[in-house]
Amino acid sequence: MGTSHLPKKSLGQHFLHERAYIDRIVQAVDPQPGDRLVEIGPGQGAITLPLLRRHGALTVIEFDRDLLRPLAAMAEGLGELSIVHCDVLEVDFTALAGGAPIRLVGNLPYNISSPILFHVLEHAAVIRDMVFMLQKEVVDRMAAAPGSKVYGRLSVMLQAYCRVAPLFTVPPGAFRPPPKVDSAVVRLVPRPAAEIGIHDPARFAGLVRAAFGQRRKTLRNALAGVCDAAHFAAAGLDPQARAEQVDVAGFIRLANAAPAA
Repeated sequence: MGTSHLPKKSLGQHFLHERAYIDRIVQAVDPQPGDRLVEIGPGQGAITLPLLRRHGALTVIEFDRDLLRPLAAMAEGLGELSIVHCDVLEVDFTALAGGAPIRLVGNLPYNISSPILFHVLEHAAVIRDMVFMLQKEVVDRMAAAPGSKVYGRLSVMLQAYCRVAPLFTVPPGAFRPPPKVDSAVVRLVPRPAAEIGIHDPARFAGLVRAAFGQRRKTLRNALAGVCDAAHFAAAGLDPQARAEQVDVAGFIRLANAAPAA
């Protein structure tokens, strides 16, 4: 694989090159006949090409115009590569799915990994699963339990809609250029709608954002004007508790008990 393309710091590019970790990611995805795979940020094709060899068809979403032609050239003869040149935050995954479930994979750009996660959540109904590589610190937050220092809005929002399973850590030396932090691979499996139990997704998202907006405040103070004593009682929550002490089910009960905005 050529290395003429210099990673762009502005795009948060760190290209994976170590074969052992590439193989482990492909094993984690384990594509099956009939799967519709979509890769976010293929970069120089480290994961793209092995997936294409194994599966024969792949859609990739790449924002960096300089990578499009090299990707197409490297994929020749390996299978059917469909390239979508777009900012992933503008991709309508529901439209892309076209009525059939898709599977997402990707080494997410570090500088916009959280916005990407929130964006794909909006399309969870058409996503069967996601295997992403991110900064380990982000994966720790995604999987954190209540009471943890890193439990926060990202933890609650992702765990409400998905099962979150960290898989393995990837050291800086596996990338070019090496990032300053460890990375990790995580699997997200969207929950069935009946299992989620959130009556109003917008209300739930707004309540969680407000609760964690000022972490030092009690729920009563953080959610003043949003929830009153009756709502906390209906949800079985102590209004003197702080957001990081409340589990995901507690936030769902509170959002369902709270009045519409």
